[in-house]
Amino acid sequence: MEIMEIAEMLGEAIKNDERMTKLNECKNAYDSDVELVRYMMEYEVQQKAMSNEYEKPEKNMELIADIQRRVDELYKLITENPVFNALDAAQAEVNALMNEVNQTITRAITGEEPCTHDCSTCGGCH
Repeated sequence: MEIMEIAEMLGEAIKNDERMTKLNECKNAYDSDVELVRYMMEYEVQQKAMSNEYEKPEKNMELIADIQRRVDELYKLITENPVFNALDAAQAEVNALMNEVNQTITRAITGEEPCTHDCSTCGGCH
């Protein structure tokens, strides 16, 4: 079997994994949450506005403070949203899966455990 055929099979297996299915469901829920999407868009706009104001030679610190207050409000609204939290958790699970897959491939290639930079998982860095 060719390497690309095996990679294709691995990709299909990952695509059909329950963690990937959950991530896709969470992405759909996120995309359907009009209010959350609006908060995210406004958050980005406010961040850009604040950045632009900071770049000006004559900074309007009152405007910057107002923008910062709104950014903080939006951040709270976003991070307290259950749809956002579900998507974030699902993405973390898929990231962990992909890290495990990459570590398994690396171990198969090198015969050694890949360094996780967490010395509790091995004998320490060399």
